[in-house]
Amino acid sequence: MAPTSLKHTLLLVVALLVVVPGIVISQLVTHSYSIGLMELAAARAEHIAHNLSLEAADKILIHELVALQKILDDQIASDPSVAYLFVVRDGVILTHTFSDGVPLQLIRANTTDTGGTYHIEKIVSQKGERYIDIAYPIFDGSAGILRMGFSETPYHRQVHQLWLRMSAITLGILVLTLGMSQWAIGRLIRPLGELTRYAEQIDVGNPDLRIAVKGGQEVTLLTAAFNSMLVRLQDYTTRLKDNARQLEVKNQELERTHKQLATSFSISQKISALSGLDQISPFLIQAMKDVVPCRNVNLLVFNGMARTVHLTTPRQVRELDPSFYDRVYDIFDRYKDPTFFKCSEIEPWRLPGLMGVEDRVALFPIRHHDMMIGVMLVACHRECSCVRRELDVVAMILHQTAGTIHRAGIHEEQLRELRQRLDIDSGLGEIVGKDPKMQVLYRLIEDVAPTDATVLIQGESGTGKELVARAIHNGSHRAQKPFVVINCSAYPATLLESELFGHEKGAFTGAIKRKIGRFEQADGGTVFLDEISEIDPTAQTKLLRVLQQQTIDRLGGDRPIKVDVRILAATNRNLALDVQLGRFREDLYYRLNVIPLHIPPLRDRPKDIHLLARHFLNHFACEQNKQIHGFRCEVLRKFIDNPWPGNVRELENSIEHAVVLAKGDQIELSDLPTSLLEAQPFESTSLTIIETEERAIRKALEDNDWNKTEAAKKLGISRSSLYDKLKKLRIAPLSTE
Repeated sequence: MAPTSLKHTLLLVVALLVVVPGIVISQLVTHSYSIGLMELAAARAEHIAHNLSLEAADKILIHELVALQKILDDQIASDPSVAYLFVVRDGVILTHTFSDGVPLQLIRANTTDTGGTYHIEKIVSQKGERYIDIAYPIFDGSAGILRMGFSETPYHRQVHQLWLRMSAITLGILVLTLGMSQWAIGRLIRPLGELTRYAEQIDVGNPDLRIAVKGGQEVTLLTAAFNSMLVRLQDYTTRLKDNARQLEVKNQELERTHKQLATSFSISQKISALSGLDQISPFLIQAMKDVVPCRNVNLLVFNGMARTVHLTTPRQVRELDPSFYDRVYDIFDRYKDPTFFKCSEIEPWRLPGLMGVEDRVALFPIRHHDMMIGVMLVACHRECSCVRRELDVVAMILHQTAGTIHRAGIHEEQLRELRQRLDIDSGLGEIVGKDPKMQVLYRLIEDVAPTDATVLIQGESGTGKELVARAIHNGSHRAQKPFVVINCSAYPATLLESELFGHEKGAFTGAIKRKIGRFEQADGGTVFLDEISEIDPTAQTKLLRVLQQQTIDRLGGDRPIKVDVRILAATNRNLALDVQLGRFREDLYYRLNVIPLHIPPLRDRPKDIHLLARHFLNHFACEQNKQIHGFRCEVLRKFIDNPWPGNVRELENSIEHAVVLAKGDQIELSDLPTSLLEAQPFESTSLTIIETEERAIRKALEDNDWNKTEAAKKLGISRSSLYDKLKKLRIAPLSTE
């Protein structure tokens, strides 16, 4: 583990400086002492072997082996360093000191050379004991060889004891040195400790701290350096605080700018997805409330062609009359940049939505290609303060959205013209529809109306048979005369004749006075017999007489009455089939069926559904005093997909139901009747709206030799709209190659 402080490091260094040299010196001394002892041991062993060889020579020569054995045993007993002795002569052991015999390996371990000199070997026993083995020749080898084993153990013990004494001395020196070093190092590093404590007290909240540490020259220099660093740190901290405050202010400005840019981008992005001024203007007013603190924001959009002003305030959206346009347009057109006005300056303008302004109004002109198309007015009360930067953002947003507002104004004008054309071309009288089948019906009505021919109007219930009859009457020379409607299914057979032809007083029970019949009431005009198939056979006979002779007989009367009426009949049944079944007189059928008119059911003219729906919506919204401008896309899709078994009457009732329940400015799917929502979709084999539109455009282009200007006029749309549709539908002249 590494030392954790300078003091410990220094103590470790001192310890190493003491211990390492001590160990080295101990090893060197011990090694030298060991070498000396080993040389001494070898010399002593040689001396003992020499003396023993001299004594053993006499005994061997006179063959006194017992005496020789005694010499060896005495030597072993007198000197513990001598471990073993034996004498070898001509390969025969003459005598030895081993209790179990001389080991064979020991005999081979050492021998003398041929020169007759002794030889020393270092040998180790199997137990790890070390010996100096001397092979010493006796009487120059003629009397044999003396082998002596001299133990090194006592000498090694002396070396070990010497090493222990040296280690103890080194340890003592180390302890003494460490004690003195700790005292000396403590005094040396005490100033550093004080500097450390001062350094720990350095903080941003304590910038005036100064260090006062006494010591040597180095400590004095270090203290001065620390104080100089504190001065620089204080200056740097002060500058950091100033920079932090400036950065915070800049961050706030940047955040405000980023928010404003994000708001501007979001407004521009969202407003581009809106189409009409009724959607764009309220959205823009609401969006501006997130930009400026003022809440009284008004938007005026000018229509130069119609000379009208579209006004949007936080509380209303309406169109002002042309007099306001003439009064203020030239005033606003003078200003190219945002301008502030005092309350007294704007009072003569009599601007709607700016009543009660107490201080000033900011005017933002909206220009498109240097043409003024509108203004935004931001009114400020006295307690409100508009920041100039935020007003710059308002000007930027209005500049970005000017093109969208201009296009929306053009779109509104085109819609206005289109609605005017639709109002002219979308029907006949009270009948609404532009389907080709309805156009054929209109032409028949126009052809039949001026005549007195009897007309049989056939169609499903709710298709508008009475409207067709009224259109025929209004187009005839009898238009100023009565138009009498008789629902034949509404009267029982006993009362129908009385209702049609009248009765004299007392003609039947309850006839207390004369009653003029419907035919007499309609004299000179038109009688419309609805549900003619429900008339009983007796009334059919009298009706046939009216058709043939133009006379009627009151019930109880005694003379015929001449009448001049035109008869229009209607039925939702197949009269020809009723004739075959005997339920209707054949001769009456042919008298009624002079001019047959068939009204197509609503499911066969789906292109008229939207037209009829808007017609009924405008009617019922006005009746209910509600501001409802249109339908959601899913509602129109539901209208197209519905089979409409009740035809136009069912559509009318459904829209009345929706207008009554509507909460917003558009009809939602939830506003429709439950029966309509649960109705199964109608699978029509007719062309889709896109296919019909494509065919109409292609036909208009082909009829005008692909002259797009003339084709646009024929279609009733602008030339730019035609180009958009050509691009969208990918319509191009067919190749002739």
